Amino acid sequence: MLSWYYKQQQIILPAIFLLCCSVAIVYSNYFLLFIPFLFLLFSAAVNFLITKTEIIFWLMIFLLPLSTELEVTATLSLDFPDEPLLILLAGFFILKIIRQPNYFPKSIIRQPLFLLLLLHVLWISIACIYSTNLTISLKYLAAKVWYIIPFAILPFIILSTEKRIKQFALLLLLPMMLVVLQNFVRHGFYNFSFEGIKKTLSPFFRNHVNYSGMLVCMFPIVWSMFKLTPKNNFKRKLLLSVIVVLFIALLLSYSRGAWAALVVGVFSGIIIHYKKIKITLVLILFFFCISLTWLFWNNNYLKFAPEYNTTIFHTDFSKHLEATVTLKDVSNAERFYRWVAAFNMLKTNPVVGFGPNCFYDNYKNYAESIFKTWVSNNKDHSSVHNYFLLIGLEQGLVGMLLFIILFFVMLIKLQSLYHSLKNIFYKQIAFATSIILIMIGVLNFLSDLIETDKIGSLFWLCLGITFILIEKNKIEKLKIE
Repeated sequence: MLSWYYKQQQIILPAIFLLCCSVAIVYSNYFLLFIPFLFLLFSAAVNFLITKTEIIFWLMIFLLPLSTELEVTATLSLDFPDEPLLILLAGFFILKIIRQPNYFPKSIIRQPLFLLLLLHVLWISIACIYSTNLTISLKYLAAKVWYIIPFAILPFIILSTEKRIKQFALLLLLPMMLVVLQNFVRHGFYNFSFEGIKKTLSPFFRNHVNYSGMLVCMFPIVWSMFKLTPKNNFKRKLLLSVIVVLFIALLLSYSRGAWAALVVGVFSGIIIHYKKIKITLVLILFFFCISLTWLFWNNNYLKFAPEYNTTIFHTDFSKHLEATVTLKDVSNAERFYRWVAAFNMLKTNPVVGFGPNCFYDNYKNYAESIFKTWVSNNKDHSSVHNYFLLIGLEQGLVGMLLFIILFFVMLIKLQSLYHSLKNIFYKQIAFATSIILIMIGVLNFLSDLIETDKIGSLFWLCLGITFILIEKNKIEKLKIE
């Protein structure tokens, strides 16, 4: 339809002008004469944005660490300005495909990972049909599409060279460093205290968990830049100082999950280097199966029920850590409360779940009062704090398995790419991407950050980078042959 319109513009636009002139004369309303010019300007603007999609993409990457959450309505919030840019990118990409079908990279379609991605989105669509709240589930599906297109598909087209990937890394890192430095200044007024970090992240981050999550994902990026910079180059020393600053910022974020992610990320680098990711994933699955079996055997999970009066939130971080070890920290205790509710929901509707984005509306009916804490009223409408479990209860076991398979296949493929790519640059990118992906997995075992604009964007970017690396590896093999 759009392609037909562009071919017939020379006929359509004059026809609209003559029609408006006729109506303006008949009704003596000469303001109608402006309509053809507005139509022409709109058409030119849309045409410019469709042909200059890259401009929006680069702007969106730069603004990603600087975005803030805005509440549009009581049930709808947008991350501004990056999410409107995502919507524009997704919309213009679709329009461009309609106008130029060959624009869609056909080599992506032939990749098994793309098939898994399609199955993931398709199952979300099916889960929406059976949702307990169709409206918010459809919003979830729409948001999933406008995240996947700009971050998983567009990079394959735009980040086609080493130079562009370097530009991408800088555009992501520089604004994040600005956020870190301004946070140092503001946090200093609170003596860098545990309680103070929560007051210094607005408007860029909702809380210290989101902040530390994106912060820890910067380490593999900067480390890769460091490794790829010649030893005698001044930039190498500058990058080393950036790593130090990031490490201090991570310590001062007081986020246990991000600290754990960094440690796991370091060890995962060794695992990937020695090609042990498959056996590691098998062992992890085996461990979780054994743990779940034990928890539900004779209701052993009831042993983790908290003591309501002693489970508190500490403003002193040392006491906070002590409470974590003794299972008297309210945040961990509240996790048990929601995890138990989530498992009960999963047992109730194991095939298609309760519908995407429908945890909050339903979970209290499936919670067990023995696990209740003094923050169980959940005024913030926060979620289950385990993304894998969240997908299971909202999209059923099929949805959860599809996501886990997608996640595991990405990791296995990235390890394979790291060892098969000959180009040192792309080899290092594969290594860094795999570590970022693993750290995101650790973060999302204790949170639901893939549904946030910061970590969610990085996750889908990991998939987009994987698509690129698969193609680069294919080209390398063809050159050898």
